[in-house]
Amino acid sequence: MEDKTDVTGSKVPELEKKPIEPDAASHAAQQRQRAGHLAQAVRKELQKAVMGQDGVIDDVLTALIAGGHVLLEGVPGLGKTLLVRALARCFGGEFARIQFTPDLMPSDVTGHAVYDLQTEQFKLRKGPLFTNLLLADEINRAPAKTQAALLEAMQERQVTLEGQPLPIAQPFMVLATQNPIEQEGTYPLPEAELDRFMLKVRMDYPDAEQELNMVRQVSRSTRADMLDVQPMRTLLQAKDVLALQRIASELALDDQVLDYAVRLARATRSWPGLILGAGPRASIALVRCARARALLRGGEFVIPDDIKGCALAVLRHRVRIAPELDIEGLDVDQVLQQMLDQVPAPRL
Repeated sequence: MEDKTDVTGSKVPELEKKPIEPDAASHAAQQRQRAGHLAQAVRKELQKAVMGQDGVIDDVLTALIAGGHVLLEGVPGLGKTLLVRALARCFGGEFARIQFTPDLMPSDVTGHAVYDLQTEQFKLRKGPLFTNLLLADEINRAPAKTQAALLEAMQERQVTLEGQPLPIAQPFMVLATQNPIEQEGTYPLPEAELDRFMLKVRMDYPDAEQELNMVRQVSRSTRADMLDVQPMRTLLQAKDVLALQRIASELALDDQVLDYAVRLARATRSWPGLILGAGPRASIALVRCARARALLRGGEFVIPDDIKGCALAVLRHRVRIAPELDIEGLDVDQVLQQMLDQVPAPRL
């Protein structure tokens, strides 16, 4: 099967299933290789728009391949929204954006029933939640009641309107951005909603050289202080994302690596300095993300470093640090890093 060619003439790996071959192992290896090339092509495309945030890009792609949702946190102006817009540009499926504000109502997110005068019946009008890729911009600027409108969709991939459950098309991914809770006009997200996010990714300031390159490129743009994402190539369709998720879920995982993921999640429940540990959903997220990272690096199986590489993003929003450590100036990442350094990893 030939690879797809986009509008620029560049080759994009094709992930559709080939006819069944006699050598199933060889076919699976070819599928993994094509999937890895496609994921790496998307990574390079995103790096053109979002400079100095390679780790954040990898985390977002990890969540996309693992079928989870991402919470992006950082001070204003670091490119959180730009990253999501760039990903949407690379994705050929449906994309919607909701700007969360204090007066946003839950029905503005999920949809509502509208009375039709001609038919004298109520009709369901679906909200922007019914999409493949949803940008929930500044999610913590809306009150808890509106934030909770996402809960059912994020967990069950459906929305109940007027007592009728309506499925959301797959793939479905929520990318929410938020400012640190110390910022004015923010509402902290409840633990139940935080747990729905597979990863909480922190976006920090770029280093001096990366910022210099960014300013040089943006200052040449005709769109004021914005990078133009229009020239970016569309590399992914909905079926490609589903294929990536399927191939990643089939990557080999040794029982020792699986045990390591569970031990890390369980360690948070009794670790000194943590008063709230992660639940079983964290163990599942660690394994799913590790498989996605293995595919992203082109591996044939999951290694302990894949687990460790995504552990901070998986765990940081599912645990709570003791007040006395907070007073001493320690943050949750430092405590979790100490735990990662001391919990023994298997040697394969």
